[in-house]
Amino acid sequence: MTVSEAITKSGITPSASYTGIETANDFVLAFQIESTQTKESQWIVCADHVKEHSGSLNATTEDAQYIRTGNVTEKTGTQRTLAVNGDRCVGDAFQDFVLSHKIVYGTGSDVIVPYIYFSLRTGKGEKGSAAIIVTSDVGGAAGSKATFACDVKAIGTPDEFDYNPATQSAEPAKAVKG
Repeated sequence: MTVSEAITKSGITPSASYTGIETANDFVLAFQIESTQTKESQWIVCADHVKEHSGSLNATTEDAQYIRTGNVTEKTGTQRTLAVNGDRCVGDAFQDFVLSHKIVYGTGSDVIVPYIYFSLRTGKGEKGSAAIIVTSDVGGAAGSKATFACDVKAIGTPDEFDYNPATQSAEPAKAVKG
């Protein structure tokens, strides 16, 4: 499912003026898995048979001891991590990509892909590159559905992102080198 398909299916039009409650289902995590996907609206959404894509922010800190001040903790950085898990579904574009041999056994730049993570309600979120680290490709007990899990770890600090459906029909964005 593409971002534009997910938005259409949700029945929600992102609006920067939205106020109110957001649910976990209001957040979209999508990846550019092909260099031909030049607009974010074409990127593939992590959704079908996915039970969770929980975001966390992992801060790094450094402690220093100063005369008369004492111990001071300074924040030195933050890394976005998204924990993704769900039931296996062959034929889903996201799962077929994430569970491909290239990603499961890949290293370095082979597992780094552009991503967006934003609210369907407001359109606001982030855009960056992330390493996809598959932690389980075939989980589950006998007779149960097979499961999968992966971590999505942002590289550096992602940019602010605002999904505006009107701009998705404009000139294509710069493509990723394939």
